[in-house]
Amino acid sequence: MDAQEAWLALFDRGRSMSLLLFEHIHGESRDRGQAMVDLMETYQKNGFEIATRELPDYLPLVLEYLSQRPVEEVIDWLKHTGPILELLAARAGERQSPYALLFEILIEIGHGEVDLTVIRRKVATEARDDTPEVMDQVWEEEAVRFGNEAPSENCLPNQRLPTGVKMTDKQVTP
Repeated sequence: MDAQEAWLALFDRGRSMSLLLFEHIHGESRDRGQAMVDLMETYQKNGFEIATRELPDYLPLVLEYLSQRPVEEVIDWLKHTGPILELLAARAGERQSPYALLFEILIEIGHGEVDLTVIRRKVATEARDDTPEVMDQVWEEEAVRFGNEAPSENCLPNQRLPTGVKMTDKQVTP
C-alpha cells in the first residue's frame, strides 16, 4: 500500500508528472484524441493488442510495446519522446524520487547521453502542481451561467419583469 501511495503521489497528482505522454504535448486539446487514434493504429498494425484499460499513451504501456520492437525503432521512439522524458527525469529528481534514474536510462537509450543541467534549473523554479490547493483550483468547477448576463455578486437570479413594472427595494410596483 505504501508503494502504491508513493506511485500515486508522484504520478497521479498534478499534470507535470503524468505518465500519459500526449498530455505533455497536447494537454486537453482535440489533437490529443487524434494522436491516440494514430497510436492505436500503430499498435494494431504491429500486432500489439492492449489487454488493459490504460490509454495508449501511458508510458509503461508504450514501453511494453517497444519491448517487442527492433532496437532501431526503440531508439527512434525514445529519441522522439526525449523532451518529455527529460522533463519527467528532472521533475522526479527535484522531488527526490528514485524513478528519476529510470527516466535517465530511457533518455540515454534514445540520445546516448544524459545532461539535464538546463532542464533541472528550469524545473527548480516551477510551481508544484501536486499540492491539495493547486489540485482544488484545477478541479474547481465554474458556476453554471445561463443566458448572456452573469449573475450579480449576491447570486440572485436576474429578474425579468413585465414592461412598465419597476422594482424598488425588493418590492414590485406597477
